[in-house]
Amino acid sequence: SSEQAMNGRPDADLKDRFRRVRQQSMYLCESLQTEDFVVQSMPDVSPTKWHLAHTSWFFENFLLGPQLPGYRQFDERFDYLFNSYYYTVGQMHLRSQRGLLTRPTVAEVCAYREHVDAQMERLLDGAAGTHLDHLVTLGLNHEQQHQELMLTDIKHVLSVNPLQPAYRDDLATPAGVAGRLDWHGFPEGVHEIGTGGDSGFCFDNETPRHRIFLRPFALASRPVTNGEYREFIEDGGYSDVAGWLSDGWAWIQREKIDRPLYWSADLESEFTLGGSRAIDPHAPVSHLSFYEADAYARRAGHRLPTEAEWEIAAAGQEVAGNFADTELLHPAPAATDSGLRQMYGDVWEWTASSYASYPGFQPLAGSLGEYNGKFMCNQMVLRGGSCATPADHVRATYRNFFYPESRWQFSGLRLAKDA
Repeated sequence: SSEQAMNGRPDADLKDRFRRVRQQSMYLCESLQTEDFVVQSMPDVSPTKWHLAHTSWFFENFLLGPQLPGYRQFDERFDYLFNSYYYTVGQMHLRSQRGLLTRPTVAEVCAYREHVDAQMERLLDGAAGTHLDHLVTLGLNHEQQHQELMLTDIKHVLSVNPLQPAYRDDLATPAGVAGRLDWHGFPEGVHEIGTGGDSGFCFDNETPRHRIFLRPFALASRPVTNGEYREFIEDGGYSDVAGWLSDGWAWIQREKIDRPLYWSADLESEFTLGGSRAIDPHAPVSHLSFYEADAYARRAGHRLPTEAEWEIAAAGQEVAGNFADTELLHPAPAATDSGLRQMYGDVWEWTASSYASYPGFQPLAGSLGEYNGKFMCNQMVLRGGSCATPADHVRATYRNFFYPESRWQFSGLRLAKDA
């Protein structure tokens, strides 16, 4: 695990993890045709080919160039094409035009990956127990973030095709019953959130660990389901201006939003990575914007949890659930009917918290400081991971963040209330 890599375990572990994560990215592409790799269906989506190249660029730029004596770039033009947002590294190709890059070809990008992998093996062979551990682990966690994006992005790409092709036609559809929605209370008090210095890998935005005062609160025992959300729609939830934040109301009017992304107009079926399927009323609702999650919570007479409330509730739980590793690649009904369920996996849960720095936050030095800190404006925090997240990638302190109108991720909600 990343914790082992950080705690000075032998380098064989890091090399093995490097291989596993890099191979997983290619595994996710096995069901794709060459044409699938190139399409960009909206500005938020990146082509699969771009993800494969950018994650390799990350290792080439931050590890091989600075750390491997005599390293020669695979193709210096890739610096411009596959940089994402690291302005301190150099200029980059416009994000919204990544789908126009028919060249380099998919085959050339795969050759680029093989080149980077071979050179990284050389670097790791000569790097026993060095400061490279943290950089390599960061690069692997970065690649895992892109593995999730590869799945959510290809889902959007395939969804706009009238043929409604499946990403994979062998994905299981588990049955289950959501179970009653109960409340779990937490007492008033001073709590600690964030990551301390000795608990394994984390991103800089999870630091520093700090104290926070919380009033008594309660969280719902499970996420809101498709069935419950369908009732909200049928009850006029999208036409009741009183229940919406001003920006949210303007957004649904402008974009003509009246149901979750991927739902059919009759509210009976939805597009999934396994193709079109009947909506399971017991599965957590997903592909909601923050605005939709907030409006549902208000209409239910409740609210969204703050990220601190969510973290305090999740901290004692094992990180287990329906992640990408189960290969359902879709939210599923809860497997049990007791305790706080589905805190991890299935759907990212929108919180009421704006994405901002913790007290005393210091971004990483140099270009890697651009990784998180500069996005701390106008975005909202989500917690818990989804059915597209690698299982060993998240933890209680993990802070995901998106703009409030974003909904192509597997994003849902859990209700909260003052206790």
